[in-house]
Amino acid sequence: MATAAAPPSSRASAFRVMPGFNLSLGFTVFYLSLIVLLPLSAVFLKTFGMTWEAFWSAVSSERVVASYKLTFGAAFIGAVLNVIFGGIVAWVLVRYEFAGKKIIDALVDLPFALPTAVAGIALTALYSSNGWLGRYLEPLGIKVAFTPLGIIVALTFIGLPFVVRTVQPVLQDAERELEEAAASLGASRWQTFVRIIMPTILPALLTGFALAFARATGEYGSVIFIAGNMPMVSEITPLLIITKLEQYDYAGATAIAVVMLTASFALLLTINLLQAWTRKRGQAERI
Repeated sequence: MATAAAPPSSRASAFRVMPGFNLSLGFTVFYLSLIVLLPLSAVFLKTFGMTWEAFWSAVSSERVVASYKLTFGAAFIGAVLNVIFGGIVAWVLVRYEFAGKKIIDALVDLPFALPTAVAGIALTALYSSNGWLGRYLEPLGIKVAFTPLGIIVALTFIGLPFVVRTVQPVLQDAERELEEAAASLGASRWQTFVRIIMPTILPALLTGFALAFARATGEYGSVIFIAGNMPMVSEITPLLIITKLEQYDYAGATAIAVVMLTASFALLLTINLLQAWTRKRGQAERI
C-alpha cells in the first residue's frame, strides 16, 4: 500500500536553505565575538588594571561630570523634539497625498547617508553669526553655533529618521475603521487621537525615542563643529575621550568609555524591552 505523501508544509519545514543550526550558531557567535565582543572586552580589560580610586577619579571629575550632563541632557532634549516633530512628519507622510511627497520621504533618510562631519559643517555654516539663519537669530539674542543649543540642533538632526521610520509603518498598518467608527459615535478629533491613535503608536514612539537617544549619546562628527568644544560649557563626552587619547591618558579614556558603554547597554536593553512589549501588544490586539 502506497504511503501518503507528506504535506507541503512538512516538506518545507524540513528543508533548510542555510546550513544546520550548530554551524550557523557557531559562525554567528564567532563573527559577533570578533567584531563586537573582543573590542568591547578590550575596553573593560584596560579599565580593570586601574584601582577603584583611580577609576572613580577619572569618571567623576568636575569636567567629566559636566560633559555627562551636557551629552545626556542634549540627547534627551533632542529625542523628545524628534518624538514630537518626527511623529508629525510620519503622520503627514502616511495620511496625506501631496506633490513632492517622495522627495520629502527621501529627505528623512538624509541624516543616515550624510557623513556626520558634513552635517556638522553645514549646520555650523547655517547657524553661525554670519550664516543664513544665524545672522537673523543673534540680533534676537539667540546664539546657536558654538553653544549647547547648537549641540541640541545637531543631535535633533541626526535622530529624526529613527522616530519617523519607527512610527511610519505602525501608522500604515493602523486600522482606519476604528477612527471612522469613533467619529460616527460622536467622538471629537482630540478624543479620537487620544483614545484610538495614541495607544496604537505609543510603543513605536517610545522605541523611536530610545533609538534617537541612544544614537545621540554617542554622536561625535556632527557635534564637534557646531559645539565650540569649551570645557565645562559645550564639551561632549565623546570629545573628552578623544582629548584624553591625544594626551596619552589611555586609562582615563577607557574609564569614561566604560561609563558610556554601560549606558549604551542599558539603552539597548530598554529598546529590546520596548520592542517585545510592542510585539505582545500587537498579538493581544489581533486576538
